[in-house]
Amino acid sequence: MPNPDTWTRFRYAVADVEGNGQRPPDLVELSIALIDEGFVGDPLTWLVKPPRPITPLARRIHTISNEQVASAPSAVELAPDIQAIFDGCIFVAHNAHVDLDVLTRELPGFRPAQIIDTLKLARRLLPGRPSYKLGALADEFDLTAELPAGLRSHRAAYDALVCARLLAHLASPPGAQPLPLAALLTSTEASPRKGPTDDTAETLF
Repeated sequence: MPNPDTWTRFRYAVADVEGNGQRPPDLVELSIALIDEGFVGDPLTWLVKPPRPITPLARRIHTISNEQVASAPSAVELAPDIQAIFDGCIFVAHNAHVDLDVLTRELPGFRPAQIIDTLKLARRLLPGRPSYKLGALADEFDLTAELPAGLRSHRAAYDALVCARLLAHLASPPGAQPLPLAALLTSTEASPRKGPTDDTAETLF
């Protein structure tokens, strides 16, 4: 009999954000890849007009310019549509405290009840790796094969889709039974701690 708590029985919203390099960062791009019944969907992506300009350092990393977001909607304008997508989903991100820090400031009332941090999950399930950065794990497990044309690393759609594929790989290990949801969840009881192999995504902000 199938385990009713198997991870594929739940819905996930895998998010990645890009910021403007300010302190604290303002949102300039958000992408969400949905996972439904274990299948990873195409990412939904929004450019966002921030209240402060994109710094030269942030632009060099993610290539988003102030001109590109000048006519984009603000986070407040997008918030109802984005929150509707997150509703009913388990929130997923790589080094999730970075994305959550931005989203909980930009989306009024956004506080996901359940969180999966694929960085912490990979450390727990795959001990001994020299790096747990998203790019390193993507290379190890060939998670970038047949990505949609035009996606590139350090852009939200690419990182969200690769993170979604990483979750699916970790949650359904080759040759083993799919894991229960409880084995994937990140505890929200303590404040996130950064370690020596944390993903460096926060340098974008």
